[in-house]
Amino acid sequence: MTVVGDVEGLVSAVETLREAVDGASLPLDVPTRARAEASRRALLQQLDDYVLPRLRSLDAPLLAVVGGSTGAGKSTLVNSVVGARVSRSGVLRPTTTSPVLVHHPDDAAWFEGARILPDLARVTGGSVDDEQPGTVGLVESRSLPAGMALLDAPDIDSVVSANRAIATQLLSAADLWLFVTTAARYADAVPWDLLRTAADRGTAVAIVLDRIPPEAVDEIRPHLASMLREQGLPTAPIFTIPETTLDDDGRLPEQAVDRLRSWLEALAGDARARSIVVGQTLRGAVESLSGRTAELVVASRDQQDAAAALRRATDEAFAEARRRVADGMTDGTLLRGEVLARWQEFVGTGEFFRQVESTISRWRDKVTAAVKGAPQPSGSLDEALHTGVAALLLSNAEAATSETVRAWRRLAGGPAVLRDHPALTKTSADLGPDVERLVRDWQGDVLELVRSEGAGRRTNARIAAYGVNAIGLFLMLVAFGSTGGLVGAEIGIAGGTALLAQRVLEAIFGDQAVRDMAAKARARLLELTDELYDAERARYATALADSVAPADQAVRLSSAAGRVRAVVR
Repeated sequence: MTVVGDVEGLVSAVETLREAVDGASLPLDVPTRARAEASRRALLQQLDDYVLPRLRSLDAPLLAVVGGSTGAGKSTLVNSVVGARVSRSGVLRPTTTSPVLVHHPDDAAWFEGARILPDLARVTGGSVDDEQPGTVGLVESRSLPAGMALLDAPDIDSVVSANRAIATQLLSAADLWLFVTTAARYADAVPWDLLRTAADRGTAVAIVLDRIPPEAVDEIRPHLASMLREQGLPTAPIFTIPETTLDDDGRLPEQAVDRLRSWLEALAGDARARSIVVGQTLRGAVESLSGRTAELVVASRDQQDAAAALRRATDEAFAEARRRVADGMTDGTLLRGEVLARWQEFVGTGEFFRQVESTISRWRDKVTAAVKGAPQPSGSLDEALHTGVAALLLSNAEAATSETVRAWRRLAGGPAVLRDHPALTKTSADLGPDVERLVRDWQGDVLELVRSEGAGRRTNARIAAYGVNAIGLFLMLVAFGSTGGLVGAEIGIAGGTALLAQRVLEAIFGDQAVRDMAAKARARLLELTDELYDAERARYATALADSVAPADQAVRLSSAAGRVRAVVR
């Protein structure tokens, strides 16, 4: 019985899905990551250990994996069915630490290579007691019929985590799960978790109820059958092994395992029955691929959603910083304190304010006298403006960085990225020098704007009367001249500062030209600010790009799973 008529098409579709699953990455530490990553590994293992090998070789021997809880008697059962000591058994736990695969000599070629369980090295000819981690021991036995192999797996609830992991992996590689449990432990939770998984995937299962007191058979067996029906395994056969004494070789009496051995031999000898079991498990495994891939799709989308939230938090923090810079440029706050003091020194505050209502020519004369007379501290005013602008840019960049870090520490995935990139918790080391350079460049741009606008001969003469540097300072003051952020006496002083500077500039360039020049100066500063903040923000974007799943990952996984579904239908 085959899974689908177009086996080659199904192999191709499953190979494509395997490539997509193998290439999937979930680097961002979001809540769904751990479970999805475990599911991804388990899915890859089953694809490599069972689905693809079985699809490529439908006529390979049936593999029955013997699994169960600690002390259930798995190894004793395998030894008894085979009639020889092929797997270590005893009272020490765990006993089986490396899986043992028993097969007929004619079937050796099917198991010696890496067709199934490719990540486990093969060991042949060794002692039963000489177990090696990461290997599977191959044992030939003519007691088993050709066409079937038994694999003794470690305990599913072993105290050794590596044993539990390999046991789960082996069960996913089985055509038939042969679950061994006891009268005392048949209702334990761990085996039933795996049995429910088997039911969900359509895996063929048989149950061996070991060490059952003869008087309890009629009570326990029906209860176990009822539990199997409730969990979606109504057709799973149940074999009972009575509580009995082992022989001198540590094996069960022949009559205790006769029924199970006969069933296994009949299954191995009947190609059609064997094909039905293989087809049931393979079809179930293939049909489960879509649902199992869906978990990776959801996790991939969660990665993108978390990354988008982190990017959004960063963008909002730096957008707010940029807004505060823009407000600070126009609300008069840059004309506070030191700038006001240096302006007063520059023009002589008392005399200037007494002349506010004078004619433009008198304003020009006053400013000319101030500039051409005794040396004025224009350098101090320039430095005060430079310091004020730099402080505005730097403080808001630092605030944006702090807000970004706080947001990332609250959002899914953010703490791990910050932990991996500790430099993101503070501004870049070069930010201070970059800000200083930016302000100098902007001041140079303002002076160039003055030269460009004053290219006419008459205007040039007027500019020469004051000096380009002084006119440039006046333009900066006008650009920052609104008083919306000031209170009390500062309003009058700052307002007067901007008004005086504006009157001088209007006398030279005209009122419309002054408004245009001030707007250009502010726009240029914002342009440079955007470049500065974009560079700071890019550090977070770069770190995040290294820590998030590819944007098209969910689509590729969904598409690959859909192709498998289409072929199976």
